[in-house]
Amino acid sequence: MTTRTANPPVLAYRFADRSVAWTVALTVVGALFTAIFAQFVVPMWPVPITGQTFAVLVAGAALGARIGIASQVLYLIMGALSAPVFADGAAGVEHFVGPTVGYLVGFPIAAGLVGWLAEKRMDRTVTSAVIIFVLGTILIYATGLAGLMAVLDYGVAEAFAVGVVPFLIGGAIKAALAAVVIPTAWKLTDTR
Repeated sequence: MTTRTANPPVLAYRFADRSVAWTVALTVVGALFTAIFAQFVVPMWPVPITGQTFAVLVAGAALGARIGIASQVLYLIMGALSAPVFADGAAGVEHFVGPTVGYLVGFPIAAGLVGWLAEKRMDRTVTSAVIIFVLGTILIYATGLAGLMAVLDYGVAEAFAVGVVPFLIGGAIKAALAAVVIPTAWKLTDTR
């Protein structure tokens, strides 16, 4: 069964129905979108700066909670199965036991939160979109911080210094960019 609505809950349904085939296609597109943005890398240790956060935020908002989560889980599965989708074309299960584990685990959670808030129509204006994208970014930082503390045996202050502080400006830019892209896409696709 397929359904389209004049005022869909998320942006993806402006272009696609809710059939199983489209759901699968949107899930794959979300995962590939994240894989592409993972290749925009600024090398750092212990975790590089990448475009992944931007992709996770946009995928969550555009796809909604359920498909947003599924797209990020698929992305993680692809990487675990050695598809070169992580930063710098990296792959493998070792990323789930190294310093990046917390950030990776945070991707589906953040996509779900952002997607859920987008379904509540909080992605329609720049002002409200900034809020949901900042919340999604904070969630990724929180899980990343926990991962660094667990894997590298860092205390909170040390993990925060290497796992959050270097990413604050980039995170703010990515959240702001997503907060412009998604509401603009809504306006450009308005068929009223």
